[in-house]
Amino acid sequence: MRRTLSLAALLCALTWGVVSANTGVALVHGTGQQSDAYNDYWKSGFVESVRQGLSNSSNLLVVNCNFEKYMWDDAAAGCLTGQLHNFITSKNIDDLVVITHSNGGNVMRWILSNPTWDSRYPTIINNIRWVNAVAASSKGTPLADAVMQGNVFEQSLGWLLGYKSDAVRQQQVSWMEYYNGSWLLGTSGRPALPTGFWNIVGTDVESAIWDSDSYCGGYLENVGLETTQNWLNSCSDGFLNCSSQNGAGTLWFNDTDRTRGDEPLSHNQSRRQCFNLDVILRNDL
Repeated sequence: MRRTLSLAALLCALTWGVVSANTGVALVHGTGQQSDAYNDYWKSGFVESVRQGLSNSSNLLVVNCNFEKYMWDDAAAGCLTGQLHNFITSKNIDDLVVITHSNGGNVMRWILSNPTWDSRYPTIINNIRWVNAVAASSKGTPLADAVMQGNVFEQSLGWLLGYKSDAVRQQQVSWMEYYNGSWLLGTSGRPALPTGFWNIVGTDVESAIWDSDSYCGGYLENVGLETTQNWLNSCSDGFLNCSSQNGAGTLWFNDTDRTRGDEPLSHNQSRRQCFNLDVILRNDL
């Protein structure tokens, strides 16, 4: 559907002779405080592969913010707003594709849902083509509830979630239900978001020691995610149920519908150069 809409927009632009978009891409990380998301969160291979889809390779922003805070906090949404606004205005970006992962989708949705909160929000919103939300935690995760209750997940998922941070507290299922019903747009029964929010959903985790695909993104991380999958629905990426990943906006695709070899993407693999995900996102630019 979105390809059809893009073609229609292109034909309209050609009719009026106004094809002059300056495309940029912004990579927005998930939970955690990042100072070098290029290397630590996404890894350079993923970033540089996506960059190849740009006609101007310098039009790429890798966001570094403190997403251990609540989504509206100045260290989270405020930081993201500052970096996106500066990127758009300094490079004259008028066609921004945002690629988010996990809780980054919630911070991005806060901006899209509350245009009067900050005077810079409208500039950002008006220049976004769409958001590609990879494994978005739009409806939270039962694992956040488990971490806040202080059980075994606090130790086993520390590398992924952090410890009892505001962001983890925010991603509890009941908390996200409240935010979705009051502050955030895009979920069922709520007004639509002002721009496309397209979900890529991770449906399973594989960690068989004899399967080379299980090592993409880090074998031990995939083993941990397969363990925690036991406390989630059968359709999950080891951290988020599929229903949460597709809880806001519109489904773009489930992993196995598009990936190389129909491989599933664990929550860790969906921010890595695994099974042609990077190529799919590159071609989308």
